[in-house]
Amino acid sequence: MSSSKFEGYLNKVISKVKSKEAHHMIIKELSSHMEELSQSFQKGGLSIKDADKKAMQEMGDPSTVGKNMNLLHQPRMDWLLIVLFVILAGISFLPLIGGVSVPSFSFMKKQVVWLVLAILALIGFLFFDYRKLKNLWMYFYGGGILLFFTTFLVGIELNGAKRWISFGGITIDGPAISLFLFLIAWAGIFAKINAFKGWKKHGMLLFLFWTPALLYIIIPHFMFSMIYVLCVLAMYVFSYIHKQFAIKVAVGHLLLGIIFISTMIFKLPKNHLSDTLIPLNDILSEAGWFGQGLYNDLKLPEAHIDFVFPFLVYSLGWVFGITLCLLLFVFILRISLNAFKTKDVFGKLLAIGGAALFIVPACWNILMGLGIVPIMVVPLPFISYGGSLLLGYSVLLGLILSVYRRKDIVEPTLVN
Repeated sequence: MSSSKFEGYLNKVISKVKSKEAHHMIIKELSSHMEELSQSFQKGGLSIKDADKKAMQEMGDPSTVGKNMNLLHQPRMDWLLIVLFVILAGISFLPLIGGVSVPSFSFMKKQVVWLVLAILALIGFLFFDYRKLKNLWMYFYGGGILLFFTTFLVGIELNGAKRWISFGGITIDGPAISLFLFLIAWAGIFAKINAFKGWKKHGMLLFLFWTPALLYIIIPHFMFSMIYVLCVLAMYVFSYIHKQFAIKVAVGHLLLGIIFISTMIFKLPKNHLSDTLIPLNDILSEAGWFGQGLYNDLKLPEAHIDFVFPFLVYSLGWVFGITLCLLLFVFILRISLNAFKTKDVFGKLLAIGGAALFIVPACWNILMGLGIVPIMVVPLPFISYGGSLLLGYSVLLGLILSVYRRKDIVEPTLVN
C-alpha cells in the first residue's frame, strides 16, 4: 500500500505533529485509512482520481487533523514514578544519618556520588530510544556471562560469596549488574520468539535460560538466582500468545527451580547472617508507632543494607514502615500498569521484567526484616546502601520511563 498519492495531504498533517518519531506511524495509519475509503468509493462507481479526492475530503482539513494527531501522539512523562524515585532515594540516606554500625559520613559521601550518577543515568535512558536495544540481546547476554566469569575468577570474596569486582579504584557488584543485562537480553529474545522455532532452537533457549541460574548458585548467590528465574518466567508468560501453555511451562520451570535452589541452600554453607543471632522480634516490638529516633543505640548488622527495613521501623516507627510499604507498592503497581499501556512488545516485556526485578527483592527484604522468610543477602531497591544496585535500578527505571514516554508514538508490534 502506497501513501504517495496522498503525499500532499499527509505532509500537511505531519507538519502539525511535533514528535518526529510519530511521523512514520501517523503516515502509515492515515494512508491505510484513506486507501480503504478510496476503495470503498471506487466500488460505488467513482474513478480512482475522484475516489482519492473524496477520501481526503472525508478525512477533513489536514491542519485540523494534524493538530488532533499532535495531541494524541506526543511524548509522555510519568511524573508519579519520578517523584516516587526521589522519595525512595532520599530515604536511603536515613540509615546513614543515624550512623548505625557504619562510618556514616564516608558512606554518605559515596552514596551522594552514586546518586548523582544514578540520576544522570536515569535521565539519559529516559530520553534514549529503548527500541535500539531490541536486537542486541546476544551482547547483553554475553556481557552478563562475562561478568560472571570475571567475578568467579578475580572477584572479591566476602562473607562466603564472591560478589565484588574491583578495577581502577572502583568496586562494582558484578552479579547484580548481570541481572539487569539478562533482563534486557531476554526481553529481546522474547520479543522475537517466533524466530526460535524447532527443537534445536528450543533446546538452545533452555540452555540460555538455566545457565545464569546455575552460575548464580555457584558463586553462590541464591537470591539472585530466584530473582532471575522469576523475572524471565514473568516475561515469558506475557510474551507468549498461548497463555495457558506458557503458564504451564513457566510453572514447571518454577517448581524445578525452587526444588533445585532449595536443595543447594540446604547443602551449601549458610550465609554469614543467622536468624538465630538477630532478635528481629524484639527490635520490632520496641519500635512503637513513631520509633526510637534515628540516633539510637540499636545494634543491628547490615542495618543500612539487608536490614534497612527493621532499622527504619525501629528508628521511625510503624507509621513510617507502613508508609514505606505503601510507597513501594504504588511504585511497583505503577510500573506494572504502565507495561500494558504500550503496544510495543519489547517495551512491554522490559516493563514487566523490570516490575519483577523490583517486586521479588522488595517483598523478600521486607518479609525478611519482619522475620517471616529466611535471611538472605537481598537489598531493598533504591533504599539499601550500595552504588551498583542503585545505578542498575536507575538505568532500568530510565528504560521503563522511556517505554512510557513513547507509548503513543511507537508503531504497535503486539499481536492479538
